[in-house]
Amino acid sequence: MLSVELHSHSALSHDGRDPVDLLIEQAAAVGLDALAVTDHDEIDASIEAAEMAPEHGLVGIVGMEVTSAAGHVLAFGIDELVPSGLPFDETLDRIREAGGIAVVPHPFQKTRHGVAAHVSEEQLANADAIEVYNSRLFTGRANRQAETFAVRRNLPMTAGSDAHISEMVGQAVTEVGADERSADAILDAIADGRTSVVGKRTPWRVSFRQFAGGAKRRAFRAINEFR
Repeated sequence: MLSVELHSHSALSHDGRDPVDLLIEQAAAVGLDALAVTDHDEIDASIEAAEMAPEHGLVGIVGMEVTSAAGHVLAFGIDELVPSGLPFDETLDRIREAGGIAVVPHPFQKTRHGVAAHVSEEQLANADAIEVYNSRLFTGRANRQAETFAVRRNLPMTAGSDAHISEMVGQAVTEVGADERSADAILDAIADGRTSVVGKRTPWRVSFRQFAGGAKRRAFRAINEFR
């Protein structure tokens, strides 16, 4: 089994803080086998991280968090940017056309662009996997809803730290029964449902600090755009 971080953000995300080298160093330090950097509607840092990962004994997985019209969708195994703002179904199609798999993160968390409020159950069940444990949820209710849905629809399940600062990488991981130590093998195993989830909730003080820091960075970037 390989321990994989499938949901992390670098400074390229509008609300991320740290460069990819710090995320990679943290992933190696906590004993992970693989890391996917999944910036919001950006892919360049993820490609950079995937290229650097082997130097630290890690498998790098290229990915991004796409903002569809219905909410967020994680794309893995792609090598080009998936456009934001497309309908949910078209976003899934674009990810697959690019050779990737589509995983829906925090689907029942309305305040964090979860898609469940805007798509049907049949549409949600068309994803390749559902993130059933996100360490940044305060009560855990949305995680339980996601797991219940995934079990009921027999969908593969993943976990993710949703780390926006490097210290939180590895807070929640997906244990993957891959046939070999490679990105393709990991993604094939996820799509086949050979996964289990392990994690703990991000401390609320850290979650607040990540949220506040992200809001501050977004404000500074907005100001700079007007200069």
